[in-house]
Amino acid sequence: MNIIDISHAITPKMPLYPGSQKPVFRAMRGKTSVSSSILMGSHIGTHVDAPCHVFRLGSGVDELPLESMVGMCRVLDLSYVKEAIHIEDLKKYKIQKGERIMVKTKNSSRGFKNFFSDYIYLSGEAAQYLGKIGIAMFGIDYLSVKQKGSADNRPHTELLKRKIVIFEGLNLVKVKAGKYFFVGLPLKFVGLDGSPARAILIPMKVGYKIKL
Repeated sequence: MNIIDISHAITPKMPLYPGSQKPVFRAMRGKTSVSSSILMGSHIGTHVDAPCHVFRLGSGVDELPLESMVGMCRVLDLSYVKEAIHIEDLKKYKIQKGERIMVKTKNSSRGFKNFFSDYIYLSGEAAQYLGKIGIAMFGIDYLSVKQKGSADNRPHTELLKRKIVIFEGLNLVKVKAGKYFFVGLPLKFVGLDGSPARAILIPMKVGYKIKL
């Protein structure tokens, strides 16, 4: 089985969204084993956003629908987009209710060794469009779905108020546009605003079936 890991490695040297907690690992050695303490932010690397990330009374990451994070998805090639993803960029794909959608942009081709503040993001209008369609999940290849510093929070609110799962920080460098079987699960942090996740894609070939 060909499995594509679309998660970023979590290391002290990884690029971070400004203000995020740098990962700190501390090994504690006992007589017969080693166990480590981990200090890091909830929105680093490849991660999931929960409604309480933007809504004071929103639910936590432990209440996100698991079925939205496991199943068929489509990766859209939007590498031509120069600044923001707009409705016109999405309409031609005839996105349907319940779909899991990921977008590959020039964020991927720039690489992830450094943080770029002018990353490609989802416009507020496009987020409204996807929200009204009622997709199950939206993923993007950078650390935030919204423009850095923008007062327009619709890229978060229009999706999360409908419990549409948001995956940020996807590593789509080696991924081509097309259909895949997706698995991406956050840790079950009760009431938390987000969680790092391990995400994978399995390419779908004609006649190939996933056994669950």
